[in-house]
Amino acid sequence: MPFRRCYPSDLTDEEWALLEPLIPAPKPGGRPAKVSRREIMNAILYVLKNGIPWRAMPHDLPHWSTVYHYFRQWQKEGVWEKAVQALVRRDRD
Repeated sequence: MPFRRCYPSDLTDEEWALLEPLIPAPKPGGRPAKVSRREIMNAILYVLKNGIPWRAMPHDLPHWSTVYHYFRQWQKEGVWEKAVQALVRRDRD
């Protein structure tokens, strides 16, 4: 993915190191992932922190439908809840 400017909602390296083990890796044997899991997380956080519709995401982030797909999938699988809990625990410490 080409270079893009950072948004205040982007994960820090420390936050990503905390979350990366919780995020499912791309499934083996399938098509290679075009978008990194970190960029998907950054896009989800951008939408949630700014309170915007999915379709109103900036064009330098991954396509809204890709981001929404992963958000819903991770939400159904309980991944999103674990990620949020990990960030909240880190903020309390």
